[in-house]
Amino acid sequence: MRIFSKNCVPVLGVFALALLSACSSLETPATSDVAVSNAAVDGAVSAGGSEFAPLELNAARSKLALAKQALSAKDYELAIRLADASRADAKLAQAKANSAKAQAAANALEEDIQVLRNEIKRNTP
Repeated sequence: MRIFSKNCVPVLGVFALALLSACSSLETPATSDVAVSNAAVDGAVSAGGSEFAPLELNAARSKLALAKQALSAKDYELAIRLADASRADAKLAQAKANSAKAQAAANALEEDIQVLRNEIKRNTP
């Protein structure tokens, strides 16, 4: 008794080949994901993440280090997940830093406006 018909064998062969090539191509996305996450951490540092979002930046750095370890150990799926998590933390750190700097600029502008208002009141009879 046959389990597979003659027509089914080529289809299964193509499916197996596609599955194997998909698994072997995980290395390239993992490498690029780690590189992109590294750039995101660098961007968060440049934005002032060390000062304004140290917890998020440290989390991003830790996850990036783990992603690099997973990449070295050829655990590409774990490397991709950790790189994605690192990138998310880095983007959060960058957003918090940008927000804090924008808030500081707005506060400084508000103080300047108040000084001008006081000056106008003082010079108005």
